[in-house]
This record gives sequence, structure tokens and C-alpha cells, in this order.
Amino acid sequence: MVPLAEDKTGAAGEAVTCLVTGASGYIGGRLVPELLDAGHRVRCLVRTPRKLRDHPWADRVEIVQGDVTDADSVARAMAGVDVAYYLVHALGTSRDFERTDRAAARIFGGQARGAGVRRLVYLGGLAPPGVRERDLSPHLRSRAEVGRILLDSGVPTAVLRAAVIIGSGSASFEMLRYLTERLPVMVTPRWVHTRIQPIAVRDVLRILVGCARLPAEVSRSFDIGGPEVLTYLTMMQRYAAVAGLRRRLVVPVPVLTPGLSSHWVGLVTPVPAAIARPLTESLRHEVVCRENDIERYVPSPPGHPLGLDQAVSLALQRVREAQVTTRWSSASVPGAPSDPLPTDPDWAGGSLYTDVRECAAQVPAEALWQVIEGIGGENGWYSFPLAWAVRGWLDRLVGGVGLRRGRRDARRLRVGDSLDFWRVEEIVHGQLLRLRAEMRLPGLAWLEMRVEGDSGGPVRYRQRALFHPRGLLGHLYWWGVSPFHAVVFGGMARNIVRAAARTR
Repeated sequence: MVPLAEDKTGAAGEAVTCLVTGASGYIGGRLVPELLDAGHRVRCLVRTPRKLRDHPWADRVEIVQGDVTDADSVARAMAGVDVAYYLVHALGTSRDFERTDRAAARIFGGQARGAGVRRLVYLGGLAPPGVRERDLSPHLRSRAEVGRILLDSGVPTAVLRAAVIIGSGSASFEMLRYLTERLPVMVTPRWVHTRIQPIAVRDVLRILVGCARLPAEVSRSFDIGGPEVLTYLTMMQRYAAVAGLRRRLVVPVPVLTPGLSSHWVGLVTPVPAAIARPLTESLRHEVVCRENDIERYVPSPPGHPLGLDQAVSLALQRVREAQVTTRWSSASVPGAPSDPLPTDPDWAGGSLYTDVRECAAQVPAEALWQVIEGIGGENGWYSFPLAWAVRGWLDRLVGGVGLRRGRRDARRLRVGDSLDFWRVEEIVHGQLLRLRAEMRLPGLAWLEMRVEGDSGGPVRYRQRALFHPRGLLGHLYWWGVSPFHAVVFGGMARNIVRAAARTR
């Protein structure tokens, strides 16, 4: 082990100021509290600050609004920072996402150098040995290029390269979980025989935190992985054993291309094809660590790194106890609308269709709110389940997220949570839940649920569906579906009130 000599990043044990990008995402949302617990000061650069509002650590961090593609906001965020974590990527935002990633990495590295930042830390992907960069999948190729740009920035940089990350809520874990649980007999692509070195999310976070105190002279890439090298087939069988399932029968076939594989994964699991594709493409080649040099600087404590069985067991425990702090869906879906609800009725942005439903509720306000906040996921949408299911399937068929993302927590919601094919845009506990649609639509849509009144007087349930059409197709869409609103939205309002009455 190389001792952590005193250097520009501070002596071992000294607190530093850390900038975290991607704090509303899967890894970033878990890294922030780990850095705080390690005694560091944390600043978050986010496009939408309110997404962090309901996190338990929100009042312990400084939040700067901005985007990694905007040099001015990155410069503001970098001021006075010692260590900057780069945990974002533009995957799927457009066909030209590699150019966006390249430009953002150059801005980030250049602004870090100009601000005198002492260390950059980037979590990338583990590239297969012996494969030329141009032959990699676009996902891995872009990850490799971003790492190289940051290493060339003139700021000491640690590029951590991981393969499959196993943790509650990770896309890789959800893919493994649902493929194994839902298909006791599977026809699978050849990549199930690819050798992989998975790593537990707890070990990824531990290493990320440890990199804040790397010696200044260390500027390089590190392969990071767990203690085992396994095929994906073995991972599925091991998952089944840990989960108490019968051994799975797997029949590999050679005809499933990465594109077809991603649609197959999207059909069986909650992970949509747009996100499944880079995961399956990454499995075409062997991804095994070629070195373990990170141990020299961030040594593993006893019992670490975790093996697959323990990582799966811990992830399942988190799922069963509803303690999943972040999910793969924590980050916004590529291509999904992000515009907030326009101010109405004086909005000057064009047509805004609404469907309003109100019901008197002879129940306590608290009981009504409990039903509202518990909507979606396993609890469903309280009206015409077949219609909701069909809408979810149609969304999946056109590349959307569908209904099966479910919920992060069965009882509590926070701003930024995904909720089936919605995302929580605003929540005022006990009063208001506003959801923004992330399904594929010719326009923007919101669903708003309110509790009006309190337990000391009459209580009413008020529900609004809003739609801002995009072009003629958007108008046709609204008028095409509006005849069904009485059944879907009207029934939803009545059934929510009835469900609240049953909880008394």
C-alpha cells in the first residue's frame, strides 16, 4: 500500500470541497451522502435544483443550477472546489450524443483547470481488452473518449472503469433481476456466455470517496471490479439461488443482435430498450479487469470487495424493505420532456387542454393523501387497468418507458422520482402531487392531484389532466383520446376517494 502523502488534495483525513455532477442520478445521488459522511463539503451542479429538494441530505449541500454543456455555469460551480466528480453522460439524448459528451468533457476539464481544481474523478465503463476503440459500442466508445479528454485536461484525474454494477435500483441489477425472476425458461442471446467482472455499488461508492484523497501525482485510469469473474449465465443462476428460485433453464441462440436483444430486454424487464441497448452492447465483449492498482491507494476494508452473492442479497434486502435510495430511473429519460407546467390560465405558449374532475370526500384529508401518494406501481391507477396497461404497452412499442418502471418507494414520493411513465414534478405533502408524462406523446402532459380542505372541514379531491399539443398531430391526439377520459379519469377520481374511505 502506498501511504497517502500530504499533497495538494489535503492530508489523509482532511476535509475537501467536492463538486458532484449528476447528483439527481443513480450514482451521484448515493455518492453525495457518502462524501458528507466522510466529512467533506459538497456542492452539486444540477439543471433542476428542485429535484434535490426532498433528499434527506439536501440542506447539507450547496446547490448550483447549471449544465455541464454551459461553460459559465460550470465555472461558477468550480469556484473554490478541490475535487470534481464527473458522473453525467448524454447517452441517448440524440443520435449525436458522442459529440455532446465530447464537448461537455472539454468544458468540464477546461473550467476545472482554470479554477485550480486539484482532482477530477470520472466513473466510466470497462473496455474489453484487445478491441480497438472504433470497434466498441457507441456507449463504451464515448465513455472511453470522455475519460481520455479529462486525463488530457491538465488536472490530475482518476478514471474509474467498471463493468456491471450490482446494487438495488441499478439498471444492470434490474435487468438481471427481472430476466431471472420472470423467465424460468429463457431463450437468450450468445452474450450470456460473455465473461464479466461485476462490482457491488457499495464498493464503487467506497472507491469514489477514496479518490478524493489520491496523491496529486496520480493521474490515470483504474479498472475496478469485484472478486469474481463470471458469465452472465452464471450470474443469472447465482441470482436465482440467492433469491430462492428454482434453477433456470437457459437456451442461447445466435440470432439476437444487440438491437433485438435490447427490445427483448425491454419486453421482459422495466428497463426500456433505449437504456437496455448500451447495456447489452457492452456485453458483446469480455469485460474483465486487467489490473487492480486502485488497491494501492484505496485499500479494501475486511470483507470487501463484495462477491456477487452478497451484493445481490443486499440489493434484494433493500428492495424488500423499500430502502432503495436511488434507481436507474432517477435520472431523466433520454428524450423525455423536461419543461415544467406552464402557468395557466394566462399562459401565452399556445393551446393547453385540460380535463378537470372533482369529488367530495367524506374522509380525513390524511387518508385521501395517503392514497394519492401511494398511486402507481403495485397499487395501480385506480381506473380501468386494461386501458392503462394497453397505454403502457403502446409506449414500449414506440421506444418509451412504459408502465413498468414502478416506484422507488411504495409509500413515499419525492420530486424527481419516476412513477411508471410519469415523473414527480412537484409534491406538497398532504396537498398536491403533480406528475409530468415521460411517455412518447405529440406534446407535453401533466396529471395533477390535490386535496382541498383539511380534517377540520369538508374535504374535496381535485384532479386535472393537462396537455400542450405539438402541431396538428398533438391536437388530433387529444381529441382522439378525450372520449375515453370520462372512463379513465372520471373513474380514477371516484375510485381514489373510495379507496381513501376504505382506509378509515
